[in-house]
Amino acid sequence: MLSKDNWNPLSTEEKRVILNKGTEMPFTGELNDVYVEGVFVCRQCEQPLYSSTDKFKSGCGWPSFDDELKGAVDKIIDADGRRVEIICSNCKGHLGHVFKGEEFTPKNTRHCVNSVSLKFIRGGSTKGIAQGG
Repeated sequence: MLSKDNWNPLSTEEKRVILNKGTEMPFTGELNDVYVEGVFVCRQCEQPLYSSTDKFKSGCGWPSFDDELKGAVDKIIDADGRRVEIICSNCKGHLGHVFKGEEFTPKNTRHCVNSVSLKFIRGGSTKGIAQGG
């Protein structure tokens, strides 16, 4: 994880999504169809967020996870009270939204995450990082 002074520079699109709570177009993200072993980290600060073992195919057009790494993601009720926003617990960058009750997986949870909010470390290990939020 990077210190605040060394956070990764963001492109215009990354700023729109991560800093201004935007949403990328569905089915356009580079990580939507990545299903190999590794760890997904925050694009801005590189905090580990999700294990590849928690990623699943939801068909929604964005990377979907049914769990986060312990303490990695904060959940905030949107201003309209209808959805729950998920943000990186370290840098507070916007990741997407979390939904419950859709029955995609036994955990009955879907973190719908913008690809531009993530970086993928192939083969990256979550060993020593607590799982489950």
